[in-house]
Amino acid sequence: MLSLALGVFALVTAEFLPASLLTPMAQGLGVSNGTAGQAVTATALVGAFAGPIVVVGLGRIDRRVIVRALVLLLVVSNLLAALASTVWILFAARVALGFALGGFWSLAPALCLRLVPQRLVARAISIIFTGVSAATVCAAPLGAYLGDLIGWRMTFLSAGGLSVAALLALFATLPRLPATDAPGLGTFLVLLRRPRIQVGMLTLLLVISGHFAGFTYVRPFLEQVSHLHAARISLVLLVFGVGGFFGNLAGGVVAGRSARLGVGLGSLLLAAASLLLLGYGAAASVTFAALAAWGFAFGALPVALQTLTTQSAPDHAESAGALLVTMFQIAIATGAIVGGLLVDGFGARGAIGYCGLGAVVGSLVMFGLGRSGTIKSEGVAV
Repeated sequence: MLSLALGVFALVTAEFLPASLLTPMAQGLGVSNGTAGQAVTATALVGAFAGPIVVVGLGRIDRRVIVRALVLLLVVSNLLAALASTVWILFAARVALGFALGGFWSLAPALCLRLVPQRLVARAISIIFTGVSAATVCAAPLGAYLGDLIGWRMTFLSAGGLSVAALLALFATLPRLPATDAPGLGTFLVLLRRPRIQVGMLTLLLVISGHFAGFTYVRPFLEQVSHLHAARISLVLLVFGVGGFFGNLAGGVVAGRSARLGVGLGSLLLAAASLLLLGYGAAASVTFAALAAWGFAFGALPVALQTLTTQSAPDHAESAGALLVTMFQIAIATGAIVGGLLVDGFGARGAIGYCGLGAVVGSLVMFGLGRSGTIKSEGVAV
């Protein structure tokens, strides 16, 4: 479990780096902030298809081999990003990351069912999510700090060293995990017919696209609206990360009682934080408070969404995980594309506004459809 958590930490760290390094990356490659931000889009688009490809296309291969290969691909991605001389090479690096990310996340929750006794599955999933929490705390602020200290290329190289450590840990600890079945594409259609899955995926698309529209371009907002220098940007991103750590813990507690409540409350808090930034983002104290709340909200959302999906499809764990990753990455890509257009057309406030709108509508979908009975528990609180 700890080696899988380290793998998650390395993957999420690499995923979050562009948000904290966007401005120097754009300057170094000679492109606009909006163009550089599409590195996030490249990761997300590939990640959207990687989950189903891994689950369906590699269904008969030992899961241990697949997981190790995906982390090796992460190593290659970080090295390629560090050496990128053009934005297209950077995009290629992020494509490799997208495949590694999508495949790993599709398998990880299902592996918990095989690696520990049933009574410890929830604890095992929480251990894996500590990798997300740790990356949420460390990735953005440390990326901004290292980017200012040693440059964005060396920061990606450092992330490559972390991914090597994760790969070695997986080689040392992960046992053989022969495939138990080979699900087909029809399994995804079966899952998409379930009302709880439908509502959860729609909410995910709205809220997560809003988050990534805003967070991908949060550095330009902090520079242009809040007028923060590099050191204070690192600090405010650390505040975001700490908020995410505690949000992850709180999200697990709330989702254990009601996953629907966890998703809905997290969405509302995200909306409140983004609207606070829009109205009062020029004040540094408000910016710190809003980013702490934003981090807390986003820390809670993945846990609640994962719980909702797992409860909705315990009979198709790997396929449900792949579907969640696909929708998550589609939401990231949508947010990065829309955010980039808004930033280039209307400035940094445009992306933050879209974040607030997506979160508000997503919370209405979750609470509204849930309350009306569209999603009904099948013996499990959702």
